[in-house]
Amino acid sequence: MALLEVKNLGISFGGLRAVNAFDVTIEKGQLYGLIGPNGAGKTTVFNLLTGVYKPTEGIIHLDGKDITGKKPIDINKAGIARTFQNIRLFKDLSVLDNVKVGLHNHHKYSTLGGILRLPKYFKVEKEMDQQALRLLEVFGLEKEAQVKAANLPYGKQRKLEIARALATEPKLLLLDEPAAGMNPNETGELMETIKFVQKEFQMTILLIEHDMKLVSGICEALTVLNFGEVLAQGDTRTVLNDPQVIKAYLGE
Repeated sequence: MALLEVKNLGISFGGLRAVNAFDVTIEKGQLYGLIGPNGAGKTTVFNLLTGVYKPTEGIIHLDGKDITGKKPIDINKAGIARTFQNIRLFKDLSVLDNVKVGLHNHHKYSTLGGILRLPKYFKVEKEMDQQALRLLEVFGLEKEAQVKAANLPYGKQRKLEIARALATEPKLLLLDEPAAGMNPNETGELMETIKFVQKEFQMTILLIEHDMKLVSGICEALTVLNFGEVLAQGDTRTVLNDPQVIKAYLGE
C-alpha cells in the first residue's frame, strides 16, 4: 500500500484555479520531488496536504486513511510534518527546546503535574531532553543545544527546523525548499543529511526544490507542476528528459 495517495486535488482562490486535478502516489520510504517554476502551485499543494487550505475537490489518503480537509493539528497527529520555505522557528527558545516542542505530541504530563513539578514531570522532561539531543546529533547541532535558535547561522536554522519536524515522529516529511539561501557547501551537506534521515528513520520524504542538480541527485521520482497542472510525472531521469519539462521549466 502506498503511504500517500492524492487524487483529483484542486483549489481555487477568487475564481483563479491555483491547483487543478493534482494526482500523486508516494510509496513508503520513497524520496519524492515536486518541482516547477515559481507560482506553479507547489507550496499550495503542501498547504492542501497539511490542512492549511481545504481543497475544493479531491481526496487525500495517508496510510489508507482519509485526511482530506482535516485541521492542521489533526493532520500532524495523523503523521504529516513539514518545514517552510521561510524558516519558522521559535527563535527566542533554545535549540533543544525547539525540538522538544515537536516531542510534546508523544510525551504527556498533566497541567497540575507541570505546575507542581511532580515526579512524572521530571521523568518526562528527562526523556524528552535525551530524545531531542539524539535528534540534534543527527544534524550536528548537539553542541548548540542551549543556544537561542535566533543566534544559529542560517544553514543550521534550516537543519533545526527539519529536526523539530522529525520530533513529531511523522510518517511523511514535507520539505519546502530546504536548501533555499544556502551556499553550495551547505546545500551538499544538507542533502547528505536528508538522505541519511530517509535511510536511518525509514522516512518517506516529499521535497520541493528549484535546484535541478540537487533534485536529480537525490529524488527517486518527480512530479512537475506548471500553472497548477501536472506537466510530467514518473522516475527522475525520464521526467527531466521530457521535452515539455525542458521547455516549461528550464526555459529551453
